[in-house]
Amino acid sequence: MSLLFLAHRVPFPPDRGDKIRSFHILQYLAKRTPVHLVAFADDEADFDLPAVFTEMLAGFTILRRDKSQKRAAIEALAAGKPVSLTAFASPAMQAAVDRILPKVGGVYCFSGQMAQYLPVDAPPVVMDFVDVDSAKFAGFADDARGPMRWMMRREARLLGAFEREIAARVSASLFVSEAEAALFRKGGAGGRVLAVENGIDSAKFDPAVATTPLSSPLPEREGPGVGRFPQAQTVLTQAGRPTPNPSLPGRGAEGLIVFTGQMDYRPNIDAVTWFARDILPLIRQRHPAYFAIVGRAPTPAVQSLAGDHVTVTGAVDDVRGWLAAADVCVAPLKLARGIQNKVLEAMAMARPVVASAAAAEGIDHADTIRVAGTAQDFADQVIALLDAPDCASALGAAARAQVIRRYGWDARLAPLDALLGLTA
Repeated sequence: MSLLFLAHRVPFPPDRGDKIRSFHILQYLAKRTPVHLVAFADDEADFDLPAVFTEMLAGFTILRRDKSQKRAAIEALAAGKPVSLTAFASPAMQAAVDRILPKVGGVYCFSGQMAQYLPVDAPPVVMDFVDVDSAKFAGFADDARGPMRWMMRREARLLGAFEREIAARVSASLFVSEAEAALFRKGGAGGRVLAVENGIDSAKFDPAVATTPLSSPLPEREGPGVGRFPQAQTVLTQAGRPTPNPSLPGRGAEGLIVFTGQMDYRPNIDAVTWFARDILPLIRQRHPAYFAIVGRAPTPAVQSLAGDHVTVTGAVDDVRGWLAAADVCVAPLKLARGIQNKVLEAMAMARPVVASAAAAEGIDHADTIRVAGTAQDFADQVIALLDAPDCASALGAAARAQVIRRYGWDARLAPLDALLGLTA
C-alpha cells in the first residue's frame, strides 16, 4: 500500500519544531511503504531539495504558497471560515491532491490546515493535528485586546468546530502528547484520539560529538538585532564532553544562558521578551550572565532585545554548538502546546534546563529538568545552577539518560504501523 503524505510545509530540513516531527514521521513511513509527498514551500530553497531527501520518496509535489495574511483574513471573514484554513486554501493544492488520491491506499495528513483537502470519500486517513490549534488561539484571545481579541476568539471557535468535524470522519486523530489528546477529547471531539509523541535523535544531539565552534556573532560586533557578545567556542574535556561551565574566550566566569527556537513564532517572542526584561536582570544581580536568543527570523521586537548582555543570533548553521556551550538552557514559554523539541534537544545535549510549566508539560522528564513559575522563581532556579556547576552537570547527564531511555524516534512512532497497516 502506498501513502499520500500531505503537509503544510516541506518536512526538510528538520530544523524547527513542526518540521522535525514531520520529517521523522515521513522518514519512518518511507522505510515501510512508498510515500508520495505533497506540501507547500516556505521559500525558494524548498524547490531545490537534496537527493538525500527526495530519494526516499516515491514522488513529490511542492507548491508555492504566497497568499498574504491580510488576504487570508478577508477571505475568512467573507466565507465564515477560520483564517488558518483560508491562509492555506489553494486550487492548485486541491488539484494535486485529487490527482494522487486514486493512486494511494491511505493518507497521512500533517497539520489541521491541510485537512480541508480531504474529500469525504477519501481512503483511510490518519490525521496528525500535532497540537490543539484552536486552544492556542483561545489562549491568544485571553491576552489580546479590542478587535484582535474578537478575531482570536472567532478563530478558536471556528477552528475548533472544524477540528471536531475532521476527527469524526478520519481513522485516527493524533496529537504530540497525551495532555493535548486529553484536551481535544475534553472539547467534545469524537472518533479515535491518540497521542504519538515526538522523539529525539540522541546520536545527533550528543555532547560527545564535536560541534562547529561558535563564531556568530563576532567579538564586539554590533548592529540591528545583534548586540555585543564575546566570541564563543565550545570547549570539550578529554572525554569529549562539554565542561560544566564552558570557558568561552572573553567570557571569564560569566554564565551563558541559551534559548533556541523559531523567532517569528509568537510564543517564542513572548518567552524571550519576558526572560530578557524581567528574569535576566534578577539573575545579573548575582551573576554577570549573558543571554543568547538562537534561531532564525527574529522579528523587530526580538531584535530590539539585543544589547550588552543579550545577543540575537538569527539563523545558525548548527544549534548544537550553542547548546553545548550553554551553562543553562531555558524555555520560559507562557503558552506552549504539545512537546517542546527545544527542551528535548537541550536534555539530549546533557544541558541543565529550566522550563516553565507550559514548556515542560507533556515531557516525561522524571525531574531531570527544573520547572519554574514566576520571574523570581525562574531567576532563582537559574542562579542555583550557575552557583553549583557540578550539580548542573549531573542534572544535565540525568536529563540525557532520560531522553535516551524514553524518547527514541522508532519507539515513539511504532504505533503508526498498526494504524496504517505497515510492516518494517
